[in-house]
Amino acid sequence: MKFGQAILIAVILIGFLGINGYCAELSPKEILHRSDESRGNLEGVKWRLDIHSLESGRRQERTLDVKAKSYDFLATLISPPKVKGQKLLMTSHNMWFAKPGLRKPVPISPRQKLVGGAAYGDIAATNYAEDYEAKPFEDEVVKDELCYVFDLAAVNKKATYDRIKYWISKERLVGVKADFFTISGKMFKSAVFEYENEVMIDNKQRPFISKMIITDAIVKSNVTTMSFSEPLLMKIPDSTFNLNLLMTR
Repeated sequence: MKFGQAILIAVILIGFLGINGYCAELSPKEILHRSDESRGNLEGVKWRLDIHSLESGRRQERTLDVKAKSYDFLATLISPPKVKGQKLLMTSHNMWFAKPGLRKPVPISPRQKLVGGAAYGDIAATNYAEDYEAKPFEDEVVKDELCYVFDLAAVNKKATYDRIKYWISKERLVGVKADFFTISGKMFKSAVFEYENEVMIDNKQRPFISKMIITDAIVKSNVTTMSFSEPLLMKIPDSTFNLNLLMTR
């Protein structure tokens, strides 16, 4: 081997090892934090959410406008007409429901069913890095993509789920698949994620969730598709998440 060729190979190897060394240094919490960003946990973002569900042969739809800042969010339902004007507010891990005609907001749980297989907490930005203790499993391949695999156990009762098995792409650092379990360990639904949207994070284009497809663990024909569109990073005032102002908007 010529000297120049040896130098070139050495440079390539150093670069390769450097990249993989960086990835290896990321803690489970850092990996989850990066994946949370691509699912809405940012310092100010809004998006449109369209939900289509088929459950026991019954079709249902919902459309919402969502504004989020970190883990807090305000969602306003805009269709169908029977739910137009209803609002969901998450602030400091507490969730509230309001609608025209109510005297004051009603506290609800993120675990309550919104429509089909979607819980109220599913429309929020994820905060898995803070809400769950992560136990790493062996890497696995999902759709030709090598993934970190974590067993996530909720660290507080306000988390949307008690336990999640979560697959995160090692290359893109986004969640690609999840299985959701009850506290007794029974899986009740699964989800796959798509990231056809992009947003600018730290001056870099990053993938942003475009679809979450939820399938019932028992009745496989019960499927709920959540489509995220028109993501826009923006400054959102703290007053947006003020419970005392929810009924006045």
